Amino acid sequence: MARFTDEDDALLAELGVEIETKRQGGRTPREERIIAGFEEIQRFADEHRRAPQHGEDRDIFERLYAVRLDRLRELAECRTLLEPLDHQGLLAGSGQAPAADPDELDDDALLAELGVEVDAGPAITELRHVRSAEEKRAAEEIANRERCENFEDFRPLFEKVQRELESGERQTRDFELKAEIRQGAWFVVGGQKAYVAEAGETFTNAQGRTDARLRVVFDNGTESNLLMRSLQRALNKDEAGRRITDPVAGPLFSDERAEDDEASGTIYVLRSKSDHPMVSANRELVHKIGVTNLDVEKRIAGAQLQTTFLMAPVEIVATYQLFNISRIRLENLIHRVFEPARLDIQIADRFGRPVVPREWFLVPLFVVNEAVEKIKDGTITDFVYDPKSASLKRRG
Repeated sequence: MARFTDEDDALLAELGVEIETKRQGGRTPREERIIAGFEEIQRFADEHRRAPQHGEDRDIFERLYAVRLDRLRELAECRTLLEPLDHQGLLAGSGQAPAADPDELDDDALLAELGVEVDAGPAITELRHVRSAEEKRAAEEIANRERCENFEDFRPLFEKVQRELESGERQTRDFELKAEIRQGAWFVVGGQKAYVAEAGETFTNAQGRTDARLRVVFDNGTESNLLMRSLQRALNKDEAGRRITDPVAGPLFSDERAEDDEASGTIYVLRSKSDHPMVSANRELVHKIGVTNLDVEKRIAGAQLQTTFLMAPVEIVATYQLFNISRIRLENLIHRVFEPARLDIQIADRFGRPVVPREWFLVPLFVVNEAVEKIKDGTITDFVYDPKSASLKRRG
């Protein structure tokens, strides 16, 4: 019957099962640690409906659990301790069998399964990099958050970033480079916006890689004091992980062309000649606001055949030339500002199918002009249209 040896204790420690000998109550600390390590494997099996497996294509934690499970199956004392808790039959191998048997692996192969890299020259016991422990710390740092005591200081920043995302000033992009993690940077990880509030001095870790300690604040009012590489791993592992871009620098729009400026398009404001009851009753207020890179006259040609123009002729009431600006971003911004006054109207297309146009608003022309001025000076994101007072009001 196999029994614990010093080598077994050392290997279980590498597997994340810490060994102590002092007895506490009914179980020794060693037994408690072994049970805790087995419970992690059980949680994996519950989530994935199978036992953890070996293989380079597997997640580092799954590989860690697979080797740990192999060792727990092999050691009789572990089996005796854990079998009453093994409701999934993991110790009996009822799950999908791992790809490798520890008994058939030499020292190098077993350490490779553990994610341990060794130099060719030194002895096998001289470990250069134990990836399993590093990956485990990374996951713990992301998960172990504390309440952010001064979150009220950060709340306005989160609200502002949300507005800038809605207006198109900021966008989300795939996370790509470690260099993108810096003080003041924004990310989406675990479904939450994350702000790097503080970044300590960079240092070289035990594996010879640069790292830094960060204070990261999350939009749910928590924070975490974690390493830069831990955040990097979390973003890479999270399929929905994203970085949030910095806002567009300078004013969003100018109606005066400077030397070397390249034209981007035109904001246009149209008035409909439709005989629809809602339109005819509010003709001086019903406006279509859009952005085009075409000549506006060409854009509205054949308006009476297009649902976006309410299947009726239109007249141009105002235009504003754009230079060096994203047309789509600006159009989204304008529509966000006037969202409370969006016209709720349904019309039929040429085939009688119902269509709801989205670019028509119940807003007076002078307010559109005011919005353009605020776009010029870069303050438009602080405002939203208030239909009751027919004016732009500060958000919040």
